[in-house]
Amino acid sequence: MTLLTRTTPERWAELMFALSMSANVAAYETLCIAYSEEHRAYHTLEHIDACLRHLDEVRGDAQRPHEIEMALWFHDAIYNPFSATNELDSADWAQVFLRDCGTTNDAIARIYNLIMVTKNHADVTDNDGQLMLDIDLSILGAAPHIYDQFEKGIRYEYKKVPGFIFKKKRKQILQGFIAKDKIYIHPYFANKLEQQAHENLSRAIAAL
Repeated sequence: MTLLTRTTPERWAELMFALSMSANVAAYETLCIAYSEEHRAYHTLEHIDACLRHLDEVRGDAQRPHEIEMALWFHDAIYNPFSATNELDSADWAQVFLRDCGTTNDAIARIYNLIMVTKNHADVTDNDGQLMLDIDLSILGAAPHIYDQFEKGIRYEYKKVPGFIFKKKRKQILQGFIAKDKIYIHPYFANKLEQQAHENLSRAIAAL
């Protein structure tokens, strides 16, 4: 397992302080348990840790980096491979948590929307939404061996799906990404990951 350096209790405490919230240790522990469910292989704490690493790389470009960080923590908090409402359910969980903490309605709405942009990976126009989307898709442009592990993780999460059906559906999804004019919106991610993402996707499609 990869050493987790950003999903630590200390980092969570810093986020709570930055957002003028109490420690909420129980919420942190509940999230960690959620991301450790047995049916997960990719949508785990390692994924959140990697997302936070990418956020740190572009933190200076974010308008509200702490709100992006909160959205990243919750964006896959509820994950059932066969549910069509994972993002909505995760956003609702975040909304309840933030309301209970006395967060302003404007901030809650922004964090809610940041989580929801990860549902269909649709084009977004606001700066922080673009960063959120690129961070969530950063795995597509990872080093080949990391990307290959990602594909294995996705297959594990859909292990109940027969191979021929999985391959057909997975190929459609990957082709959808590679057909885009550009996968990444923010210049940082476009310059760093776009080419590798196309290479990874092309290799994965050929293998299906």
